[in-house]
Amino acid sequence: MATPAASIERNHQWLLASRPQGRATEANFTWAEALVPELAEGQILVRVIYLSLDPANRIWMEPVDTYMPKIPLGAVMRGITIGVVEASRNPGYAPGDIVQGFGGWQEYYSGDAAGWNKLPRIPGVPVAAFLATMGHIGFTAYFGLKDVAQIKPGETLVVTAAAGAVGSIAGQIGKVTGCRVVGIAGSDEKCNWITRDLGFDAAINYKKGVCSSICG
Repeated sequence: MATPAASIERNHQWLLASRPQGRATEANFTWAEALVPELAEGQILVRVIYLSLDPANRIWMEPVDTYMPKIPLGAVMRGITIGVVEASRNPGYAPGDIVQGFGGWQEYYSGDAAGWNKLPRIPGVPVAAFLATMGHIGFTAYFGLKDVAQIKPGETLVVTAAAGAVGSIAGQIGKVTGCRVVGIAGSDEKCNWITRDLGFDAAINYKKGVCSSICG
């Protein structure tokens, strides 16, 4: 199995430098350069090509453990990524494999293969879709509606943050299921998008009030 290519020597990373108070800012991070270590048995080297920026990123910066351990100060900022295996000392992965896992906010991930999944190459489906409709975003919308809410045809589904990643998909799932779908968003532009392009039956701009802001 291959070892790291000699041409890959340095990695660039965003490290968590401090805990945010309110919104996270650039001051909470440090841009760092590090050597790419040699792979140990069972490890892989992944070149990150896509990084998902999610609301959960802010939760992970808190000084307490949640559904995942808190990120230690000075560590690479956690993030869900898609990448290409550049080198491998793991029999389950080969250079060129497209993989998904917690690669973090950095150019290269080097370490254990646990938690990384190989992605299929599907004609007509861009690899970035595995961070959206065919990934954790789509799964959240689908299972939230189908398994938890158990929506049924003829019901009215109200979606908050309807122009966001999960909300925009949830509304479309509701329409396919046969629901009347009303979305709540924060601008007329977003309301117009979800009704005209995504098929929502109506939209409410919560910044203007219900009565004056129903579109569709």
